[in-house]
Amino acid sequence: MLNILNEAEFNPILIAMGSNLAGHSDSPVAQLDYAIREMPINSIRVIAQSRYFRTPCFPAGAGPDFVNSAIVCACDLGPQAILDILHRIEESAGRQRNARWQARVLDLDLLAMGDRVLPDLPTYRHWADLSLAQQMQDAPPELILPHPRLQERAFVLHPLMDIVPDWVHPVTGQSVRSMHAALDPQELAQITPISR
Repeated sequence: MLNILNEAEFNPILIAMGSNLAGHSDSPVAQLDYAIREMPINSIRVIAQSRYFRTPCFPAGAGPDFVNSAIVCACDLGPQAILDILHRIEESAGRQRNARWQARVLDLDLLAMGDRVLPDLPTYRHWADLSLAQQMQDAPPELILPHPRLQERAFVLHPLMDIVPDWVHPVTGQSVRSMHAALDPQELAQITPISR
């Protein structure tokens, strides 16, 4: 297991990747490969990448199983510029944003940028504390960092365990390792690595 955070003064950009539709490529795996190739073309340097994992679609029944991965990156751009790049990569892969939590050709989520909390702590807490019913209806009008659902999602934390187990959430103070340990073991058992 590679621990990127041992590098002195490294302020990681964490990005989650997922796909459950082939889109312009021949498979969800190929979509994630495409996203990785596009990062350096768009000024985002990939430092480390997790394995690929097959994960059940969330919410259940919303589509085929996902292929998920996570990457640690470095970039000189600000958070909104990075998010704009991720959206452009999604669109170039054929993603269309028609509904929340639908099947996706490519999903690139900016999870965190080091210890930044954006836009501010009260706004972060508002979105992090939403009920599941509210989450399914409401989307924030601005970028929230860290991602407000990061600590709840096995399909995000499991790949992060491969590359940044010691990264610490700037609001909760919990490491990826401790957040992962708090997940439902039955949920984790449904996540399986993909042989490549």
